[in-house]
Amino acid sequence: MALDMRLPTVRKTVSLSASAFDRKDLVVPGDIITSDTGFMRGHGTYVDEEKLTASVAGEVQRVDKLICVRPLKTRFNGEVGDVVVGRITEVQQKRWKVETNSRLDSVLLLSSVNLPGGELRRRSAEDELTMREYLQEGDLISAEVQSVFSDGALSLHTRSLKYGKLGQGVLVQISPSLIKRQKSHFHNLPCGASVILGNNGFVWLYPTLGQQEEEAGGFYTSLEPVSLSDREVISRLRNCLLALAAHKVLLYDTSVLYCYESSLQHSVKDILKPEVMEEIVMLTQQKLLEQEG
Repeated sequence: MALDMRLPTVRKTVSLSASAFDRKDLVVPGDIITSDTGFMRGHGTYVDEEKLTASVAGEVQRVDKLICVRPLKTRFNGEVGDVVVGRITEVQQKRWKVETNSRLDSVLLLSSVNLPGGELRRRSAEDELTMREYLQEGDLISAEVQSVFSDGALSLHTRSLKYGKLGQGVLVQISPSLIKRQKSHFHNLPCGASVILGNNGFVWLYPTLGQQEEEAGGFYTSLEPVSLSDREVISRLRNCLLALAAHKVLLYDTSVLYCYESSLQHSVKDILKPEVMEEIVMLTQQKLLEQEG
């Protein structure tokens, strides 16, 4: 039986600049944000003895006179246009319930999906009877937030050929606060795999598909065997995502790709070792700084 043993190593001392200790944008509950009375109170704050105080741990955000605190760890609060990856939990009358890492289950209406074939027509009683043939409990989907109900629940739609049922791949669940908002959350990476970075913290990794028929209307799922090389790439990407998330690095296509490149000198399973994880993330952060510089 093979054992993997690691000897203790001397910790590297990291020199932090004085500004790192005096950062005003990170607060914990009870921290006074400002004593100026001219500011408006936003989410994550309360007034105590005429001082604006943080009620959650997070980053202070100022928009003109409005001050709010964005929590570092939170459930997903969706906005219209957000891309999400979710799992079907229940098939109801004319709608599906979807788990999207929100406080409440999201809703996907039968009228908000493209039927197989991509045809646009009124949904009949027959369509309602065959709902479980399109999507059933346990299926994973990619969708877009169409609207937000008054109680905070999300209404989704898949009326685009880039959204729909997901086939073979790996789901990685991380904090929604670590997903960077971008124009596109669908990326075909040069390493041979693709990624959907859901705003809700659900990330979907899958082998990059060839030019498939677009007549499936969002219900095409490839059941072809995935090659060993593709499985290794996806496993490496999954471990890279976990490493970045553990060190609270924002996830977007560039950071994921740099982390993948930095990890190539290590085997896939070694990426999750704490010291290797630290080294890879440090190299990734250096590359990101060089790119910004």
